[in-house]
Amino acid sequence: MFFHPMDFLIIIAFAISLWAQFKVKGNFKKWSEVSAYSGRTGAEVARSILDQNGLSHIPVEPVPGTLSDHYDPVSKVVRLSEPVYYGASIASVSVAAHEVGHAVQHKQSYGALVFRHRMFPLVNLTSGVAPFLLMGGLLLQQFQLIGVGIVLFSFAVLFQLVTLPVEFNASSRAKRYLLTEGFIRNDEERGVNKVLNAAALTYVAAALISLLELLKFVMIFFQGQREE
Repeated sequence: MFFHPMDFLIIIAFAISLWAQFKVKGNFKKWSEVSAYSGRTGAEVARSILDQNGLSHIPVEPVPGTLSDHYDPVSKVVRLSEPVYYGASIASVSVAAHEVGHAVQHKQSYGALVFRHRMFPLVNLTSGVAPFLLMGGLLLQQFQLIGVGIVLFSFAVLFQLVTLPVEFNASSRAKRYLLTEGFIRNDEERGVNKVLNAAALTYVAAALISLLELLKFVMIFFQGQREE
């Protein structure tokens, strides 16, 4: 009843997202079995890069799980999954350097990261309300509700779009750190690219899904306005 032509594109984007997640896991597993030239663990690489960038006060901690790595800007701590923290593979050093890239972004007040942090409280609120307004508007054929839902949902979409340069920049920094500090050789850069590019694709797919969903509701809204 509520199928819209845009749904076909959303399904394709969702399939891309699933494929991206498959690629992330596959590349991480593959390059986790290839030792990095330096023999340094992810924890050692993270610690060294942090210290080189004047962030010796930021701790590096292991956390359970796989691909649970992240930089916590509130607690100011780099948390690495156990395979990354203790591993000395291409995958381990790549992910560790990427997360440290976020810490350096925070220190340097990287524009996109600052904007994303400022948006987060608002997005946290609007993303919980928007789906109810959008679905309620569709069910009740109340296009005013859909309009408000679109405005609120737009913040979530903008948040995901802003996330893209943040992630791409962190990966770019990671590659530079790994090469300049001698943690990898030039011929190992291919593995680093495979790991980080696959992870970046998941963010691209998520942003694409959200953007297409937003466009779908915008089209429904304007179609409803014309019919009224």
